[in-house]
Parts: sequence; structure tokens; C-alpha cells
Amino acid sequence: MTARAGGGVRGGGQGDARVEELLAAVRDGEAARVPGLLEPLDAAARKAALARLRELRAEVRAGKWATPPYHPNRIRSALYVAGAGCHPTAAAAASWLGSRDLLIREEDKVLALEVLGDRDPEWAADLAGRLAKRRTAAENSYPLLHGLMVRSGYTVPPTDGYVTGWAWHITDDRLVERLREDPQTPVLVAHALAMAEPPERLARTLGRRPERYWPFALRTLVEEGLLDRAQILDVCVSRLLRGGPVRNLRLPLEMVRLLAPDAEELRQRIPDWVGIAAEAPSLVAGYAQDVLVELASAELLPVGALAEMTAGVLFRTEKKLVRAQLALVGKVLAREPGAAGQLLPAVTEAFTSEDTDVQERALKLVGRHLPAVDAEVRRELAEAAGLLGPTHRQAAEQLFGADLEQEERLPYEEILPPVPEPQRLAPAATTVEELMAQLVVRRLAEEPTAFERALDGLIRHAHADRAAVVEAVREAFPLPRWEQEPHYFTHETHGIHVVLAGLLGVLDPALVDVRRTQGHGSVACLHQALSGVLDARLREAAGLVGTDALPFLLATPTWHTGAIDPLVLVDRLREYRDAGVEPAPADLAQALVRVLRADPSAGRAAGEAAALGTEPGRRLAAWLRGEATAARAVQGATADEPVQGAAADEPVASATADEPVPSTAADKPVPSTSGGGAVPGAASIRATVRFLQRDEDRTLRRLWPADRLVVGIDEHPVVRAEFPPAFQWLGGALEATPRRCTHWVEGRAQWSTVLPADREVFAACLLPTLTSSIEGDSRGTTEPLTALVEAEGPVGRAVLLALAFGLGCVDADDRLRAVDAVLVLAARGELDAQGLGAELAWLVAEGSVKPNRLADAARTAAATGAYGTVWAVLTAMLPELLAVPKPVRGLGEVLAVAADCVERCGAGGEVSGLGASASGRGSSQLVVQAKRLLGALRQGADQPPTETVRIGS
Repeated sequence: MTARAGGGVRGGGQGDARVEELLAAVRDGEAARVPGLLEPLDAAARKAALARLRELRAEVRAGKWATPPYHPNRIRSALYVAGAGCHPTAAAAASWLGSRDLLIREEDKVLALEVLGDRDPEWAADLAGRLAKRRTAAENSYPLLHGLMVRSGYTVPPTDGYVTGWAWHITDDRLVERLREDPQTPVLVAHALAMAEPPERLARTLGRRPERYWPFALRTLVEEGLLDRAQILDVCVSRLLRGGPVRNLRLPLEMVRLLAPDAEELRQRIPDWVGIAAEAPSLVAGYAQDVLVELASAELLPVGALAEMTAGVLFRTEKKLVRAQLALVGKVLAREPGAAGQLLPAVTEAFTSEDTDVQERALKLVGRHLPAVDAEVRRELAEAAGLLGPTHRQAAEQLFGADLEQEERLPYEEILPPVPEPQRLAPAATTVEELMAQLVVRRLAEEPTAFERALDGLIRHAHADRAAVVEAVREAFPLPRWEQEPHYFTHETHGIHVVLAGLLGVLDPALVDVRRTQGHGSVACLHQALSGVLDARLREAAGLVGTDALPFLLATPTWHTGAIDPLVLVDRLREYRDAGVEPAPADLAQALVRVLRADPSAGRAAGEAAALGTEPGRRLAAWLRGEATAARAVQGATADEPVQGAAADEPVASATADEPVPSTAADKPVPSTSGGGAVPGAASIRATVRFLQRDEDRTLRRLWPADRLVVGIDEHPVVRAEFPPAFQWLGGALEATPRRCTHWVEGRAQWSTVLPADREVFAACLLPTLTSSIEGDSRGTTEPLTALVEAEGPVGRAVLLALAFGLGCVDADDRLRAVDAVLVLAARGELDAQGLGAELAWLVAEGSVKPNRLADAARTAAATGAYGTVWAVLTAMLPELLAVPKPVRGLGEVLAVAADCVERCGAGGEVSGLGASASGRGSSQLVVQAKRLLGALRQGADQPPTETVRIGS
């Protein structure tokens, strides 16, 4: 479809003048004048104007109209309106109006609608449909789309973008009235409720303005009959069945609750509720279970549906849901004994539960109703009972007799994950097109290896052909924020964008020089110091990109961990020497920190580096040979030398590699484990880690480890003398004092590649965030642990503490990452299980790490087949916890995991204090599980020898 040809000015001198007047208005950014100037132009004149508008748009992209700073945005607004009126086809107009580089103000949408006033209804409807399919354009251009549909008389099928824009536009104190007035409300509401991620306005919680709360408004429309009740219920229940994050399910769940479906409405949707109970997040599954319990109580739930529901719910890990389900089945069987044949096989799903109490409840339920089943079902139940652990094996044998297969005892095999193999970083992009594809990737900074590869490629290509890269960057980043905001880089680098801005020449050179030479001061936190290393490199690169002073980067990693092969770094320095280029300070410093000083080739590389005859070569040779003052080992306060009243910078004695770790009470200073020892000849960077006593100074809130943590970086003369300011903290420039970070932690993904050869220091830098993750709502704090365990360097107290805090995190995903890190470290043969257990002991004893979270992490690790590894950690932890005067709340869960590990791996021996706990009275979980663990240890001597296998080996 094309626009109708107007009867206005047709070419010639007068037509050219009109076009020039239009273009002058666009250049001046006068969007409000555009509709009047377009009106007299016919199709030919508009076609001529469009060609000129495209040229002007390209000039704006290239930065030709960059001053004054606000002017490019005004031109873009005028271009948006003028282009809308000049394009002859709906497809071309949609492409123009949906472009990222054309700034849209609220008034621009109204102006665009005005210039499209002469188009056919079919043309307008076609344009509206095309724009509605572009999510960003639809969200930002709702008034334009709505106006096109009203004018054309056509309705466009709803899309996520259009519905999001609609919801944003009509949400105010007149929400209910606006919904009543819009004839599309039933269709748009149904789409909004079914969206994978509902519009932000709909998902808002009830606040101070209930008149803007969408669930209340939708309930009102249902009660009035404007919205079909059955349809809304169907859409909401279907959305709950599809699942997803809880935040995306709160809207449909709240709608179902507000509509309060009756028994018949619930019965009609039984299959959906069964699926929701089995698969949905805990909050939603709990509601579905309550619905089905209500139906079962009213005898409206078929036995088959209950059996399906039972199998699904018992597969879940939430104890509350599982126990409620077993109770429901028991009530139904008491009322309908004949249903045992269908329900009991579903109950056996609980036999594989990690909770022995759940196993026991399920076995007792099966035992009570076993006489009601036939022989075939009995055999099926007996076969399932073979999955029960040793704790309930005897009870199962008494229940099923000969029907239960005899247990075959095989040698225990410890299963550990494969040791991660170092992955070599791929070469830089070979073409500018490939480079641009890497640079435009969203969240590039969250992928360290991809980021380093893209940065290296940018530096190389800019050095080879700066003009070509500049042109490609202009095309790939048509509307960069750094050209719109004058102070965009004043405080942050925004990742690789600062280098792009430096390449385009829009970065203030004075700002670059100041920022790249700034240090952190003695009071900066470790997060700022870590992130500051990358910031210094990026600002340095921004000032040198595209010049002969930076042909390529020395610090580009060789391996995915961020490490650099020593011989590779020598080759790079040789290229610099041959080209007559002096290395950039931050680039060389990062390269030295990344080089593998303990690599077998380090000695040879040191010799070749010295033979280069350059100052950078000498520095590399000295760094590899460790020609510097020996640094102290990782330190901490011992039990005999408390830090009570000690200043943060006072020396604290440390435990040596041969000293046993003393047991400590909850309120005593924490001992240090072995620092692991440095590689001979390596100039290692070292850290100290200690915790102040809890009661030392309550006025400073020193109750949590985050408030008592003291991390210091040891003095390193070479770093202090030769490294640039951003690296001075690695030489001891930071003050060792307890401090809780109050700033927003960013750049966490990049931390892992800063110190790939100094694992202990990296771990010490992670401790401030990890200590905070055991409280509050911190998320994602354990993401660097994967890189930590794959890094090089000794495993000392800082690494063990990082793992210990990770296992005690509030967030389940954080704990899972910590579990993976422990298992990888064990597979590498570097896990100090006794040291990790000792750190966990005092953390649990003082209440910093919750036993239930630790039990969950330990259970997850053991379930992978690493029962022996988990037991090695727990056996070092339990004596101190069992010795405290008042039993540690929740310790029974940890003992349950320990007992399961011993039963599986056949460990023997004694645990100090276990006998006293097992001899206690009552049936608390602590007593029950202590008895279970004690019995398992006494039987452990009969277990066949243990073997260790690695997955994939």
C-alpha cells in the first residue's frame, strides 16, 4: 500500500524552495513546524525531501551536528516526524519510525500522527500492525499506534510491546474508567495476563493508591460483566501452569485469589491445578495444593488425579508441601481404603527423598494400608522400597519380607566432577565486521573472556585502520549515550564504551589523564580496588587507542581464567621492542599480575625476558624469578593470641602448615589455617585475613562477620615502586581495618581475571561480599567462586573462608555455586577438608552460618556422589559444635546429612561428643540423627574399600 498523491506543490523552483524550507526546519530541530511544511508537498517533492533527510540522518550519526550537546536530539525528533510524512509505503515508514537512533519525545508521537493524517485507512492500519510487532517501538509509541487504529477503524492483534505501552499509558487514578472506555480492553487484558513477563504497571504491588492497582480494577470489571469471568480464570490458571519466576506469577495468582472461584470452577480445572502443584514455584504450588485439598475434602477430587498429584508433589523438596501431601493421602485412604492400589505406588516417590523423616512417614503410610493391595501392587511397592537408605532398611524388610530384594553391597566409589581443562582464548576478530558483532553484544562485560577478546580486537584493528573502525562504530552505535550525556564517563568507564568514545574523539583528554593516574587511597574497599584495575586499563586504552603507542594489548589473557603463558608474554614484549614501542603502564602491570609465575616454563621465560635488553623485559624476568622481598604468609589470630583491643594494623600471629587448627568458641578470635606456601622463587602477592571478636566493640555493630572482617594486603616493595597507582593496593597501600562496603557492587564478573595467579588474594578480596551474603537479600555473590577454584596459587584460609561463607549463603543458587566450587577443588586434589570444616565450625557455632542452609548445601554436594568428601568436611566440623553447652539449633539437619554420608561411603571412626548427644532423651531430630550417625560409624568398618572416580574420566 502507498500513500495517496497529494495535490500540493509539484517540483520546480517553488517545490525545491518548499523542500529546502522543510530541511532547514529539521536542521534547526523545529519538529513542531514540520507538519505545516509537509502539507503542501506532493509525492514527488516528498520523495526528494526523503533523500535529503536520509543524508542528514547519516550526518547526525557521524557526529557532524554534535554541538551544542542538545542539538542532535532536537534534529532526531524533527527527522522522526518528517520521515514519517515522506515515506510512501507502510513498511518503509515502520522501519523509519522504529529505528533506535531517532529520539522520540511524547510530543513527537502526536506530530507524527498529524503528518500521517492524509493516508488511507488500510495504509494506517498496516503501519500500526508493523509497529506493534516491534516491541521497543510499540512500547514507546502507544499514542501513535492507538491514534492510527482509531483513525483507520481497524484493530491490530495485541503484541507484548503494544500491551505494555497501553498499560503504562492508562494507569492512573481513572484506571477503571479508562478500561471501561476502551473497546479493546477484553482482548488486551487477556493478552497482558498471559504474557511471560507482565507489564510493569500490572505487576506492581498494592501501594498507597489502590485505584491504580490493576487486580482490583480487573475484579471490578469482572463483577460488572465487562470481562468474562471464565475467560479470565482460564487465562490466569494457564499462566500459572506455564510457570516461571515467582515475580511473573504474582499477577495471575492474585487475580485467582480475588475472583475466589467456587468448587465447581475449581473442579473444572483439576488437571491444571495438579500440574501447578507439581511444577510451579513453592508459593504457587502451595496455593494449588490448598485448592486440591479443598476438593478432596469435598470428595470432588478423583483418585487418579490425587495419585498424579501425589507423585508430583512428593518429588519436590519442600518439606511443608511433602508432609501435607502425605497427610492428605492418609486422610483419603482412611475414608476410601479401596484407593490404596492407586495411591500407594505414588507414595513411594517419597522413598527417594533426601529427608529420612519423610521416608519414614511414607513407609509407615504404606505399611498401614499394605493389606488393602493385591499381590502385584505389593511387589511394586517392595521394589520401590529397595530405594530406601540403610536407616529404614530393616523396617522395610520386616514389612515386605521375602518380596524385598536383598541388598547387594558393592565397593563404594567416590564420584567427583572432572577437573576443568584450561581453555585457550580465541584469537582476536580478523575483520572489522566480526569485531562489531562482538562489541554490540548486550552485557559484554559479564563475559570476561569475550570482553578481553573484543577489547584486544578493537585495539588491534584501530591501530591497523582507525578510519574504518570509526566508521563501523558509528554505524553499530548510532545513538550512543556518551554523546548525549556530557558527564557520562566522569565517574565510570561503562566497560568498553569508554574506549569507543576515545576512538571517536569525544572523550575529554584531561579527564582520561586524571582518571588513569588516580589511585584508590588507603580507605578504599577491595571491590573498588579490583574494579579500579580494569577501569585504569580501559581509560589508558581510551587515551591511546588508534595510535602507534598501543599496537595491541600485553595483558590479553592466554587462558579463560585470565592467566597469561610466560613465553607468550615474552613474545609480546619482543614485538614491542622490535616496533620501538614502550608498554603502557597499566597494560604491563596487569600482564605481570596475570602471568603464571609457577608455570614450568617460567624459568625459561625469565631468561628470554632478560635477554630482550629492555626495561619491561627486566621487570618480567625479575617478577618471574621472585627477585623481591619475601612476603609473609596468610595470617590470622590464634586462639592463644586474641585480637581483643588490637588495632587493625597490629601484627597477628598465624598458624603454620604443620600446626593443628585449635578449636575455638563462638566468641573467640578465629584461627588461621595454613597459607599453603608460596611457589619457590615466585614474588607472590599475599593477604592477611582475620576477624575481630564479637564483643570487642558493640558500638560499631560488630555482630556479623562482615563488620568484623579485617583484610590486609602485605607490603610488596616491587609493586609499590614500579606499578601504576591503580595497582598500588596490591603492594599494601590499603589500610587493614574492618569496613562494610556501602556502595553498589558492580563489575563482579571482571574480578575473576584480575588475579588469576594469586588465588588467596583474590579470595580475600571476595570476602567482604561473601560475608554479607549470609544475611539480607544478597544475590549472585558466589559467581566468582568458579573462577577462584580454577585459578592458580595456594589454597589457604582466605579460599576456605570464601567457600564456607558461600555454603552458608541466603540464596539457594549462591549455595549451589559454592557446592560446585568445593567439588571442583576436591577433584583437583586441593581441598583442605579439615580446614574447611574448622572454618564452618566457628561460623555455625556463633550463629553466622545457619545450619539448615549448610545442611542443604552439604546434602546437594553429597547427592552428586561425593559422600566421602562431604563427610571429611563434616567430621572436622562436628566435634566443636557437639561440645557447646547449649545445643546448636538446626544441628540435627547437619547430622542427618552426615549420617547419610557415612551410610553411603562406609566411613568409620569416632566423633568427639557424638556419644553424649546420642544418649540424650527425647525424640528430637538432634538425638535421633546422632544415634543414626553413631550406629552408621560403628558399622563402617565392614564397608568394602573406597574408590574415587571422576565423571567423564
